[in-house]
Amino acid sequence: MEVNVKEARKKISALLDLTQKGEEILILRRGKKVALLVPVPGSEKRLPDLNDFRNSITIKGKSLSQIVVNGRDEERY
Repeated sequence: MEVNVKEARKKISALLDLTQKGEEILILRRGKKVALLVPVPGSEKRLPDLNDFRNSITIKGKSLSQIVVNGRDEERY
């Protein structure tokens, strides 16, 4: 991907996100190449996003905290 300096200033955060995902960004000044944003070696091996998996889990029955509280109450008497 190629961007000019003005656009790179406005979108630096988005460009860094793309770089972090493995994309190389070439920065141009007046049409000439001046910089190349590249991912740090080894940064491509990120763990997968587990948000969708976590949201798909449903709890059946009582919560663990409620079971612990009930168990403690039963032991007292």
